[in-house]
Amino acid sequence: MNNLVSAKWLKDNINDKNIVIVDCRFNLMDKEYGKKLYEKGHIKGAKRVDIETELSSIVKNHGGRHPLPSVKELKNTFENIGISNDSIIISYDEGDLAGASRLWWILKYIGHDKVYVLDGGLEAFKEIGGEISTENEKSNKGKLDINIQENMKVDMEYVREKLDNENVVIVDSREYKRYIGEFEPVDKKAGHIPGAVNYFWMDILEKDDDKLYLKSRDELKKQFLDLMDYDEVIVYCGSGITACPNSLAFSEVGIKHKLYAGSFSDWISYEENIVETK
Repeated sequence: MNNLVSAKWLKDNINDKNIVIVDCRFNLMDKEYGKKLYEKGHIKGAKRVDIETELSSIVKNHGGRHPLPSVKELKNTFENIGISNDSIIISYDEGDLAGASRLWWILKYIGHDKVYVLDGGLEAFKEIGGEISTENEKSNKGKLDINIQENMKVDMEYVREKLDNENVVIVDSREYKRYIGEFEPVDKKAGHIPGAVNYFWMDILEKDDDKLYLKSRDELKKQFLDLMDYDEVIVYCGSGITACPNSLAFSEVGIKHKLYAGSFSDWISYEENIVETK
């Protein structure tokens, strides 16, 4: 896999001074969740980033529920946990890939290529005897150059312009009930962007005992076969976080795509935008 590492690889290479391990566990319904779990036990040496306060910025009228921070803010966050140009970043969560993929995507977006996600998450690392710590890890300040990859991200106007383009497919990453507007726990409107197709982000995962792993490349190719025929793929979710696991999976099978960072919560912030249900 191009964007993931195994627990065994991490255990074997954990003393490499260029490696920066980042704990990305979070829960949208409990803002203290990631902090509490980190303090309870994390991979030895791992730093923590907060999805809500460091990998998202302040919510405004537009931009969605988890707007991307400014480049300056991201640079500061990453340098403060010791990330430099030559760092190899390993992000992890509980295996569902949501938080870890958010960090992976953002680092790719700002131009850092050496970033990987831990397949199987913390539980896979524990299972093979990886060392766990409760210490609050200290960091030396890093030095990170920024090279924004604007082709990875689109905004609302861009999506709106592509709605009637038969060569473009828009992918909704939320669960089916939210996609069809039957159930909406967070946003003020229910449904999906007109014409979007549904590929629930958790369907890229397979379970092994109590651990979650990304499906094999062959399985993902079969799953995404219908997306291969389009000139362009745009992926979104509710607020830009759980579209990132789909982005990771697309990258694994060579599907070029762009993330609608504001996602559905941004789309519905414009009263004139139509929402479909079915």
